[in-house]
Amino acid sequence: MHKIHLDSLKNAQKIVIKIGSSLLIHAVNGQLRQNWLDALGQDVAALIAQGKQVIIVSSGAIALGRAQAGFAKGKLKLEQSQAAAAIGQIALAKAYENAFKQHQVQVAQVLLSLEDSENRKRYINATNTINTLTSLGFVPIINENDTIATTEIRFGDNDRLAARVASMVGADMLILLSDIDGLYDANPQTDKTAKHIPVIKNITANIQNAAGSSGSDYGTGGMVTKILAAQIATESGCIMLIADGRNNNPINALSTGAKSSIFLAQNSVTAARKKWLHATLEPKGILTIDKGAENALLNGKSLLSAGVTKISGQFDNGDTLGIQNLSGQTIAHGLTNYNSKDAIRIIGKKSHEIADILGYAGRTNIVHRNNLVLVKKGE
Repeated sequence: MHKIHLDSLKNAQKIVIKIGSSLLIHAVNGQLRQNWLDALGQDVAALIAQGKQVIIVSSGAIALGRAQAGFAKGKLKLEQSQAAAAIGQIALAKAYENAFKQHQVQVAQVLLSLEDSENRKRYINATNTINTLTSLGFVPIINENDTIATTEIRFGDNDRLAARVASMVGADMLILLSDIDGLYDANPQTDKTAKHIPVIKNITANIQNAAGSSGSDYGTGGMVTKILAAQIATESGCIMLIADGRNNNPINALSTGAKSSIFLAQNSVTAARKKWLHATLEPKGILTIDKGAENALLNGKSLLSAGVTKISGQFDNGDTLGIQNLSGQTIAHGLTNYNSKDAIRIIGKKSHEIADILGYAGRTNIVHRNNLVLVKKGE
């Protein structure tokens, strides 16, 4: 295994792991591979013991549900897929809970739709929820909300969903566990001369041409979707690994040198987030902050209501705002947790006062540090 693989895994602090259906579900009987999932729990516990935050994007709900529902093999109708997802999601969540609690790891279920990553208000809510769960020591188990998703609005595969999640939460590593140990220059199942590609610095036309189609009965994503996921992840500042997850303890295997393919990040997470925020619509409003808040932002803190002295503009939560100091200089851009109507009511107030003022328990900050980028002079 290339040294860069080991170093990247060692240094990663926030890791998203994508689990394919073919790893979780027996191809013959459609039942859960319980021993494999128990071993994965052991791997995740080891990562958490190292101080890392872990998020899992898991397939398998439809595969589990269709077995319980007694649907025949083959392509399901949309309503059958949705029904199978509703049945299987309960079984999947219970399976993760039972497997992980043996290793003192607590899990939480999060269902996402495509709109949750495209609509900025939903994006903010989903990101805050996931980050809160990981900060509390929980492992979010994320799946596409297949019970309501339709062909037109769904992600279509959990490789890209995992990449979107990695981008949303600012993860520095995405691991796609699959039924293959990485990317080859040809399909290794049909071409015995196919060569493994350990390090991918850039996703070129040759890399895209090397991708094949899905080889598993249960998976909806093949190497093509993994390359698309790599584009999303690496442009967000996230390293991506494609690794063989079929044997027990696949993450431990990676940490001890198992073969995989690594896609290098195109820039840092901070640089990617800054680029993304600059690429959004022009700021809908302006927050003027005092010197104490300015110093806090410069030191990587979130913007609290107590530090805001003035609000200009009409905006909704999730909108981009400019943040100015008392001299009128724009020092940051960020996504707001509040609309302008509520924000005006809480400026200058302490966080513990927000609930009494608004009548509901709002966020403790107006702009979270994960959704804020500093603006250099002259930009």
